[in-house]
Amino acid sequence: MGPVRRIVVAVAAMSTAAAASACGHPAPAKPARQIIDVSEDACGQGWTDPHTGQQTLYFRNTGSNPTTVDLIDVHTGAISAEVPNIGPNTTRSTRVDVGGGTFAFRCAMEGSSNAMITGPTVTIAGPPAASAAAPVTPEDLYGPDKQYVDYVAAGLNRLATDTDTLRDTVDRGDLAAARTAWLTAHLDYERLGAAYDAFGDYDGKLDGRTDGLPGGAADPQFTGFHRVEYGLWHGESAATLSGSADQLARDVRGLVADFPNIQVPLLDLGLRTHEILENTLQFEMTGDADYGSGTSLATAAANVTGTRELLTVLDPVLRTRYQQLPQVTTWLNRFDAMLQAHHTDATPGDPAGGTWTAVSALSPSDRQRLNGTLSQLLEYLAPIATICKPRKTFQ
Repeated sequence: MGPVRRIVVAVAAMSTAAAASACGHPAPAKPARQIIDVSEDACGQGWTDPHTGQQTLYFRNTGSNPTTVDLIDVHTGAISAEVPNIGPNTTRSTRVDVGGGTFAFRCAMEGSSNAMITGPTVTIAGPPAASAAAPVTPEDLYGPDKQYVDYVAAGLNRLATDTDTLRDTVDRGDLAAARTAWLTAHLDYERLGAAYDAFGDYDGKLDGRTDGLPGGAADPQFTGFHRVEYGLWHGESAATLSGSADQLARDVRGLVADFPNIQVPLLDLGLRTHEILENTLQFEMTGDADYGSGTSLATAAANVTGTRELLTVLDPVLRTRYQQLPQVTTWLNRFDAMLQAHHTDATPGDPAGGTWTAVSALSPSDRQRLNGTLSQLLEYLAPIATICKPRKTFQ
């Protein structure tokens, strides 16, 4: 019925335009696209109809270097929109809610001696837009970054202890206990989502999948939690699995030893608030990262915990800059509650206990509700990366 309804609407729209023309009335004109030029020599030329409200702005890079464009309030530094890395001879667009104020486009160009320029100012009457956010400096993020690094360090210590337990249960041949120990340790790792990129090669060693490996699950390069998961839920013996469990424990200990020398980039704090759960939608809610345990929803719940921690450390930055932050909390709680509804016989505070419904066993309606709720949550999380991007200058 969906496609039929869209066809009817299209025909109706065409009939209305045709009728207007037949009666001697011109059809409503489409608003003209405002193409704003950016280059090393000029920034923001072509904004011919500045006005308040929702609108789409198009940026054409007429220069020779990739350019990032911000729409800023020149008095407050508040940023209404950003389009990153527009390539030469490329046009890109963004949807923006413009409020009242005195605005200019600021262009930051890669590989240019004139690295940052600000275009002509335009004054628009009206109240400021709620979506405009005051710029965040690196200094604003030092405290949250330190707090998050402390959180990761504590989590890695728990991970090391629990991974040693997993190794020991496999070594003594108690595979039933090893399945529980595996989930406990894996959820420890999944709560550390914002640090994955900072872990470098360790992330692939610890949580890599079979994607791109010619031997699949039998490939020697397939290691880490999912390799052990595959063995535990596909009937491998303890003797066969002990090597993989021991390697996992050694790799975790290696990461713990190296972590004091690893830096979590300031930029990652804002980016990962969206990307952790974006990966959850792609890999967990599809079952693509399930190698037999059926615990993808438990992983999704651990990802929620990791996202909560990021939002907690970033709260001083976001509280006065992001008016939809309460909606983030509402939808995060809603998604978490929906996940927990599929966790039966659970002991409070023990996500590895009880039984989790496998994604493949969800009813179509439950799966649709989970995916729909997560998608809406991602919509609210999406602006945080731009809001929390550290900026050195706002002149």
